[in-house]
Amino acid sequence: QVQLVESGGGLVQAGGSLRLSCAASGRTFATYPMGWFRQAPGKEREFVGAINLSGANTYYAYSAKGRFTISRDNAKNTVYLQMNSLKPEDTAIYYCGASREKFVIPNSPTAVDSWGQGTQVTVSS
Repeated sequence: QVQLVESGGGLVQAGGSLRLSCAASGRTFATYPMGWFRQAPGKEREFVGAINLSGANTYYAYSAKGRFTISRDNAKNTVYLQMNSLKPEDTAIYYCGASREKFVIPNSPTAVDSWGQGTQVTVSS
């Protein structure tokens, strides 16, 4: 398994930006697609976006499209989530996850093998 540690969360006003990072160790980072998910209080964990092995292809939930950008730096074993134009409804704990399989894009929590501890994002109105 890969060990994941998220960082970069915080409190921001609506319309602001945050950049989340997810640092990986253990299993070879570059060999698995990665995903970002979030979970608001009382709600299920939901898909935000994902990125393939090389970083050339990205996938987003409708709510994130056009505002969020996923990238990865395989040399640094890190995946990022740049979040712009944040809204109060983006408030949640954000998690990164590593895919269970090498060629499966993790667009669902069931596709994730390893989770980080999460980082809180709070957007005030």
